Amino acid sequence: MNHVIEDWADQYVWIVGASTGIGAATARLLLDKGAHVALSARRQQALDDLAAADAQAQPRTLAVALDVTSHASVVRARDEILASWPRIDLVLLVAGGYNEMRADSFDLAQANQLIDLNLRGVFNCLAPVLPMLIRQGGGGIGIVSSVAGYSGLPKALVYGPTKAALINLAESLYFDLHPKGIGVYLINPGFVDTPLTKGNDFPMPGLMQPADAARELVRGVERGAFHIHFPRKFTNTLRFARLLPYRMYFWLIAKVTRL
Repeated sequence: MNHVIEDWADQYVWIVGASTGIGAATARLLLDKGAHVALSARRQQALDDLAAADAQAQPRTLAVALDVTSHASVVRARDEILASWPRIDLVLLVAGGYNEMRADSFDLAQANQLIDLNLRGVFNCLAPVLPMLIRQGGGGIGIVSSVAGYSGLPKALVYGPTKAALINLAESLYFDLHPKGIGVYLINPGFVDTPLTKGNDFPMPGLMQPADAARELVRGVERGAFHIHFPRKFTNTLRFARLLPYRMYFWLIAKVTRL
C-alpha cells in the first residue's frame, strides 16, 4: 500500500519521541542500517546521549529537542533539521504518554494533558510536516497509535480514545496522501517494555522488548505496509475481538484482563 524501501543509506528520517522506548530503539536500528536520523523529544540531554552512543553513526545523526504540545516548537525543529538536510523522507511520530484512568478516578486535568500529548501533539506535528511532504512530492509519515485504540479497554478511559482517534486520522490521511505519492503508516504496538508500561499491574500478553518492536516497525515500513501491528498473535486476537457482539466482547476482555 506504500512504496517499498530496500535501502536506508540515502533516507532521511525524523523520529519524534526518540529519547526512550520504541522511538530510541527504532533510531538505533535505522542508524545501523545507514539512514540519516534526526532525534527529537523534550529532553536534549537524552537525545545528545543517544546521538553520541555510536561514534560511527554520529555524522548521520541530529539531536533537536522539541515539545509536541507546542506547535511553534515543532516548526522550529523542522526548520533546524532542514537547515542541515536536503529533505526529510520519513517522519515517525512516536511521542505519547499513558495515564491509567477509570470512571471512579476520572481527572479532567490529567485527561486534558494526555489529549494534548497524544492527540493534539500529533496535529501540532502534522501542521508543519504535511506541507513539506506535499511540496517534496514524496516521502512518508508514520503515526504510532496502539492496540488500545481498536476498542474500549479497562483503565484506558482517556488513553484509548486518543489512540482510537489516531487510527482514524491515519486512515483519513491515506486517502489524501497516497494519490500524491506520500506513504502513510499506521503503527499499532501491543505491550512493549517501556517506562509507560512499568506501572501496569495487570497481565500484558506478548510483552515485547523495544528492540524487537523496532524491528517489526522497520520491517513493516520496508515492505510498504499501511497497518503495522505487533506482536501479531496478540494484536490479531484484539482485532478479532472487536468484531464480536458487545456481550461477548465485554465478557472476553474482562476475563483476559481480570479487571
